[in-house]
Amino acid sequence: MSKVVLVLSGGGAKALAHAGAFRALEQANLLPSQVFATSMGAVVGAALCAGMPFDQVRRRAMGIRRKDVAPFDPLVLVLGLFARSLFPASALRRAIASIVPKTRFENLKTPLTVTATDLDSGELLLLGGPERRRRDIELGDALYASCALPLYFPPLEADGRRLGDGGLRAVLPLEPARQLVKDADLFVAVDVGPGFDERGGPATNGDQPQSPDAPIPARLPRVVRTHGEAMRIMMAEQTERVLADWPKDGPRLVYVRAVAEREATFAVERIQEYVELGYQATKKALG
Repeated sequence: MSKVVLVLSGGGAKALAHAGAFRALEQANLLPSQVFATSMGAVVGAALCAGMPFDQVRRRAMGIRRKDVAPFDPLVLVLGLFARSLFPASALRRAIASIVPKTRFENLKTPLTVTATDLDSGELLLLGGPERRRRDIELGDALYASCALPLYFPPLEADGRRLGDGGLRAVLPLEPARQLVKDADLFVAVDVGPGFDERGGPATNGDQPQSPDAPIPARLPRVVRTHGEAMRIMMAEQTERVLADWPKDGPRLVYVRAVAEREATFAVERIQEYVELGYQATKKALG
């Protein structure tokens, strides 16, 4: 039997495509023996690694509304640039808890490694996994830290460290997966994160999307949009580099570009569409 390692990118609401990808792997008898995941990819991965059926993960995710995870806080307007974050940690924690059953790393049926970033040192942290790196951190805290993108959510403060979104260092954690799993036959990397191939997003005037068939994004404050553009470029370059560096004599790699869409981080109303895109793209990539 092939040993399959599944690698899931970050990407906000688009990460629900990972549930569809998992379903396609299930149908192809390629259930992963280990999962590496970042940000919302880690949240979806945790639910699936806990043994939650595909349909249940989808139903739970579809129950989330934009106001649940990104609620308007009048205090942010008062504090302006002095606000700690745009949205409170409690909103993200509730969204995570609504998808992932209350469990611990050691109780997951499939080992899961979650990435996070030390915001002071810049170190990439690997949380969980079969070796239980960082045994002192709970699954819920690890998932929160992995999703806590600066500006949007405050970091997790643990052991004197400030932990933020794993996508700052490894939006598609393919390299740590390859370094840690030496006996895998197949790596499947599902990417819904930022890329230079993305459609949609602002045109030069900032009012209309670039592509006529892309959804018109919600109007964003200029500073938030500029921050998002900088993050997109940084993360897109990361992914290009990690794919280019995959060794030619390494294990087989199936790369799935499930969703390529800008400014859809909080597009929770399109979760069902993203699930289907992940399913179809993975089936096609597997041949």
